[in-house]
Amino acid sequence: MIPTSYPSPQEMARLTARMLLEIKAVHFNAAEPFILASGLPSPTYIDCRKLISYPRIRATLMDFLTVTVMRNAGFEAFDNIAGGETAGIPFAALVAERMGLPMTYVRKKPKGYGRNARIEGDMSEGQRVLLVEDLTTDGGSKLSFVDAIRDTGASCAHTAVIFYYGIFPQTEKTLGDHGVTLHALCTWWDVLAEARAQNAFDTKTLQEVESFLNAPKAWQDAHKS
Repeated sequence: MIPTSYPSPQEMARLTARMLLEIKAVHFNAAEPFILASGLPSPTYIDCRKLISYPRIRATLMDFLTVTVMRNAGFEAFDNIAGGETAGIPFAALVAERMGLPMTYVRKKPKGYGRNARIEGDMSEGQRVLLVEDLTTDGGSKLSFVDAIRDTGASCAHTAVIFYYGIFPQTEKTLGDHGVTLHALCTWWDVLAEARAQNAFDTKTLQEVESFLNAPKAWQDAHKS
C-alpha cells in the first residue's frame, strides 16, 4: 500500500459518499424525520454497518481509511488497532490486517463477570493505539473508549472513522481537548454534494437536508414532536 498513489482526500471523500449512496446506507426523510439516539429528530440517517456486506466497497474504504491515517499520522505511528464496541470492531480488524498490527476491541462498559474487562485482546503499557469506529457525531462517545485504552497504560491520540457528521462545531475541539485527533473519510456535506450530483433524492428533500446541516439545533428545535 503506497499512500502517495491513492486519490486526494477530496476525491476519497467523493468516492466514499458515492459508495454509501450506492448501497443505500444514506437515508434522507424530511417529512418523517428519524429519531436519533439522543432523542432528537433528524432528516438524515446513515448506516455504516451495511458496509460489511459489500466486499468490494468494504475493501476500498478500508484501503482509504488506512491510507488517510498513514498520510496524516505517520507510517509507523501505531502499535495496536482498537475497535469500539460494536460497530468499530470489523473495521478495526480490517485496518489492523492492512497495517500488519495487533487488533483489540474496547467494550462500552465492563461485561460484569470474569475479568470484568473493557479491553479484549492484548493491549500493553506504552503501546500507541489507534481507535477505529464507524462514525462520529459530536465526538463524545469516543472519550470513554479513549479513557479505557489509556487506563491500560497505553496511549491513544488518534481516532479514525469512515463517516464524520461535520455539522457540530464543537466536535474536533471536544476531541482535541482530550488529546485526540480525528481522521475521517467523508461528512454529510460530501454526501449531500454527491446526492445532488446523482439526483439521488428530490430537490425539496435535499433543500431540507441542507437547512438541517447549516443549523442542526434550530432545525431540531423546530421539528420536535
